[in-house]
Amino acid sequence: MEHGKTAVAIVMARGGSKGIPKKNLSLLRGKPLIQHAIESGLNCPEVDRVIVSTDSPEIADAARKCGAEVPFLRPAELAQSDTPDRPVMVHLIKWLKENENYEFAYLVNLRCTTPLRQPFHVSEAMGVVTGCDCDSLRTVDKIQGKHHPYWMLKMDENGFSAPFVDGISTVKYHQRQLLPPAYSINALVDVIKVKTALEAESLYGKKMKILETDPIYSVDIDTEEDLIICSAIMEKLNLLIKKK
Repeated sequence: MEHGKTAVAIVMARGGSKGIPKKNLSLLRGKPLIQHAIESGLNCPEVDRVIVSTDSPEIADAARKCGAEVPFLRPAELAQSDTPDRPVMVHLIKWLKENENYEFAYLVNLRCTTPLRQPFHVSEAMGVVTGCDCDSLRTVDKIQGKHHPYWMLKMDENGFSAPFVDGISTVKYHQRQLLPPAYSINALVDVIKVKTALEAESLYGKKMKILETDPIYSVDIDTEEDLIICSAIMEKLNLLIKKK
């Protein structure tokens, strides 16, 4: 990374959760979800600091035990179920400037709900952002077959099916091989330039890069069933690593 261009990883972990109670502290193969997020940042050489933003003293204590910094408790007004990411990130940026006179160039968003993320995903994302003229980067999965938007349908005002993407003929794109490349955001890693977060109209700016990652890593934890699936994948991945 360019000298002086530091990166801070933020792990946003609200205390409340509607799906799984205390979801961010739910155990996955012996570790709370927040620990998986923290470790992916601590083990990435391109990340200088890993900071947890939470409103929960319990989560704060757990985060510190995992090696993260928790320099403040997030204000309640920034810890609601409908609070977007941007004000939480801006709060962190401004807090570090006002309280530590600490400035940095890149903010790395590591979500607790995608615990299969690996340090190499973070490194790859940082490598792309620091090597190009862009505002941000988000990791994505390539959409395959029946999940492609050209094959999706909606209902018209009469209750009949219609293409979800207006003007697209399913006859023209009747084979998977004919579909143009399409991608879905998988929430493994976001990298945002601090300047973009503070000044652009949108959090990710106008020039957002995407980085395709293996979809096996992008399980998102929303239910107890997701934890079971994630645990099984993690066991399989560990077995594959040991065989190499």
